[in-house]
Amino acid sequence: MSQTIVPANTTPKPAKPWAASSKDRIELALQFIAAIAISYLIVAVTAMKGKLAYVTIFFLAFIVIDFAVNYIRRGAPAAKDALFRGFVTGAVFVAVTPIVSILLTVVVRGYKGIHPNIFFKDMHSTTLNDAVTQGGLLHAVIGTVLMVAFAMAISVPIGILTAIYLTEIKGRFARPIKFLVQAMSGVPSIVAGLFILAAIVYPFTKNYNGIEGSLALAILMIPTVARTSEEVLLLIPGDLREAGVALGGTQWRTVMMVVVPAAKSGLITAMILGVARIAGETAPLVLLTGGGDTTNYNMFKGPMGSLPYYIWKGFNNGTDQSVTRAWAGIFVLLVMVLVLFGAARYLGNRKVGK
Repeated sequence: MSQTIVPANTTPKPAKPWAASSKDRIELALQFIAAIAISYLIVAVTAMKGKLAYVTIFFLAFIVIDFAVNYIRRGAPAAKDALFRGFVTGAVFVAVTPIVSILLTVVVRGYKGIHPNIFFKDMHSTTLNDAVTQGGLLHAVIGTVLMVAFAMAISVPIGILTAIYLTEIKGRFARPIKFLVQAMSGVPSIVAGLFILAAIVYPFTKNYNGIEGSLALAILMIPTVARTSEEVLLLIPGDLREAGVALGGTQWRTVMMVVVPAAKSGLITAMILGVARIAGETAPLVLLTGGGDTTNYNMFKGPMGSLPYYIWKGFNNGTDQSVTRAWAGIFVLLVMVLVLFGAARYLGNRKVGK
């Protein structure tokens, strides 16, 4: 019985075109140094000054140098590719820089106001001008969590059901409802606060509490949830709907048991975008909640504090202690939003059950 001998594969592995050689790295480093030198020279001999001038001239100089080098060494196609790559990199830098700057500023200035008792004490017996280690954010954190949660309980079902009506039912009122949702998305937050003030506070309650602030936040959150949910549901393939109907399911069962579970991750993202829309709103809360300094768990009675109101009062007071407290409030609010976003992404990436 003969055996067939298979020759060893001697074909060399193809070179990776994206892997830069040592010569390319040296060339890139020289271009970097030349762009830095040009930026310093231009700033030194012209009226343009400051960090923004350095960065802008550096990017423009680097793009021009990279274009010229690629044109000389590799031709016009490579030069055009380098030019496009340079502008794309600059656009990404411009988009990312403000976000990184905001985060670093909040962390650097906010950590100074963080102390061990910040989440266990309120400002009932402390003023904004007292030492930063006195008092805390308990009343503001509790108020923010309660009002945002109540606003979510109102706006998330309404927003998702509105999106389902616009994408699945498509009744006679779909076009005017879509127009109203788009119009509401541009409503300033102060208008929502004034509406609740004129429609509920002055005619009926005649006092300030957390529930009124939640109603204003819900008005601002509904358009964001509805529009984002609509876009998510439109991405679901029509084959899923047809399969559900083919198996004997009604439209309602198909939507609730097939379409909505398939869009779960996107719907959670819509909810998070809605929370991000209202988490830092200040104007409605200043008008409606009273901004109490004592921890209040009853949303229907008495003034209720919140992080945006606390931050507004701190900056409005203007002293070093109050401003430090305000930055600490911003830091806490940012961490809360990031934690909520991370939890939502984790829940959204979990596999859908039966």
